[in-house]
Amino acid sequence: SSRTARSEEDRDSLWDAWGSWSECSRTCGGGASYSLRRCLSSKTCEGRNIRYRTCSNVDCPPEAGDFRAQQCSAHNDVKYQGQFYEWLPVSNDPDNPCSLKCQARGAALVVELAPKVLDGTRCYTESLDMCISGLCQIVGCDRQLGSTVKEDNCGVCNGDGSTCRLVRGQYKSQLSANKLDDTVVAIPYGSRQVRLVLKGPDHLYLETKTLQGVKSENSLSSTGSFLMDNSSIDFQKFPDKEILRISGPLTADFTIKIRYAGAADSSVQFIFYQPIIHRWRETDFFPCSASCGGGYQLTSAECFDLRSNRVVADQYCHYYPENIKPKPKLQECNLDPCPASDGYKQIMPYDLYHPLPRWESTPWTACSSSCGGGIQSRSISCVEEDIQGHISPVEEWKCMYTPKMPVVQPCNIFDCPKWLAQEWSPCTVTCGQGLRYRVVLCIDHRGMHTGGCSTKTKPHIKEECIVPTPCYKPKEKLPVEAKLPWYKQAQELEEGAVVSEEPSFIPEAWSTCSVTCGVGSQVRLVKCQVLLSFSQSVADLPIDECEGPKPVSQRACYSGPCGGEATEYAPEETELLYGSLQEFDELYDWEYEGFTECSESCGGGVQEAVVTCLNKQTRETADETLCVTSRRPPQLLKACSLDPCPPR
Repeated sequence: SSRTARSEEDRDSLWDAWGSWSECSRTCGGGASYSLRRCLSSKTCEGRNIRYRTCSNVDCPPEAGDFRAQQCSAHNDVKYQGQFYEWLPVSNDPDNPCSLKCQARGAALVVELAPKVLDGTRCYTESLDMCISGLCQIVGCDRQLGSTVKEDNCGVCNGDGSTCRLVRGQYKSQLSANKLDDTVVAIPYGSRQVRLVLKGPDHLYLETKTLQGVKSENSLSSTGSFLMDNSSIDFQKFPDKEILRISGPLTADFTIKIRYAGAADSSVQFIFYQPIIHRWRETDFFPCSASCGGGYQLTSAECFDLRSNRVVADQYCHYYPENIKPKPKLQECNLDPCPASDGYKQIMPYDLYHPLPRWESTPWTACSSSCGGGIQSRSISCVEEDIQGHISPVEEWKCMYTPKMPVVQPCNIFDCPKWLAQEWSPCTVTCGQGLRYRVVLCIDHRGMHTGGCSTKTKPHIKEECIVPTPCYKPKEKLPVEAKLPWYKQAQELEEGAVVSEEPSFIPEAWSTCSVTCGVGSQVRLVKCQVLLSFSQSVADLPIDECEGPKPVSQRACYSGPCGGEATEYAPEETELLYGSLQEFDELYDWEYEGFTECSESCGGGVQEAVVTCLNKQTRETADETLCVTSRRPPQLLKACSLDPCPPR
């Protein structure tokens, strides 16, 4: 064998020169090559006679398969204990990762088929460390032996983590009668270290879309590891939860969905590293603003899509807070004097004799929504002012030395008013079936009682309730209406209206009752008003400018009995009295007082129950108007005189 020149170290240690490198143990996926040297002394030489290096550090095609699996399958045509087996690899052995242990397909038989795997075999599936001569050697992400350099969370070797962002969140299922599934999260191409945990009765499933637009789906029906669009997926299914892991990088856009399977709610926690695929890229200098006599030129920054290798709109780069747009650079150019000028023209600082171009904006438009988050926009243009103060529009690149003002901004991001239901009142009866009430208010984002909530979504203020105590009076078999204060509150706390940017009727507060006792009236003023968005002021409009029914401006009111006298009331007054006087409601009530005489003396007749208004304390009969706050019990009939009449 030929020898190369020996180094001083080699001569001192009596070693021969290192020989040439051997062929690589693998053609792809990272292998090992070795070089030998010979000891020239009759004594023992210090040091090693063999050295290694990595080689073939290019990824294998997907169809090549796992290197350890290939070594196990090479024993398929060799009998083991008298029979043939199909051998599968056993990876990640913590005790001896560099031995070739294989398991027979469909059996629990695990055998060490070779004491050493071939050089270049990975020690562990999730590591670049490789087995060389039966020993696990450290390999860095730079694919060099002995290197401790590692990838950052973004997959960049020795990176600083600035090319991706951590995305973490939680999804809670929203059961709906007309929805069978829902989207949990969309995870874009190139994402890494994906982990999702579902807790609850529902099930996860996957949808993918490649950059070429090819779509596929996986129902994740059982536990296991599998490939989907060349991305390795590990899925575990338990009775009460599901776990999905994808180490990445994803080779397609993944959409994680949930399929509803039970009445209980489910939650999904997810975390992954999303690549920042849109990055700012500095441009070259734009053309000089003047051909001679001194001008200026600027650089700019453009948003670049790393996946498609093309320039996209700036808004894509603004999506990532980590992206910082480079500041434009400004330099002088074409300083040679113009041919028509007499001599050299001194270039003065622009801001002393000629203002630099600047951005100008129009006023913001009205917000697209009065609450819940809207947008408003404006137009931005680059203008230039000459020495005489005349302003004229110019090309945008001339203003790129300063950031362009935003053309869209969010507005009215506070929550819209929403209904707030308070606690239910006690049941209106002490036994049997009754009613209970609650106050429902429209609350704004400041917690103030306001208007503007949709009447379609207002929770109900009244519902039936049952007291498990048995009743001995037939009148309590039907619901009993509420007593003050609950009915009065639920009736009086009707939602007001809030002035908006659309003309609407706005009623003012009711006046006091026109009388101090008995039945009177209340009035209020109803205006047609509109909110002027620019000045945030309210303007009155003619009544015919408002659409829809106008709220009533007058209503009846009841201020209690006058001098304790019993009075007969019209039907509308009776309605008003209902829920007005708590002391009447507690003192007087309807009760059955026997039955009338039978309508027939024989042959079958009917008797009607007699209903009277009683003072519950004295048990004396009272005027029926004193019981108007209680629901009159239903008419009861019973058969009587059922014996046949004698023949005439």
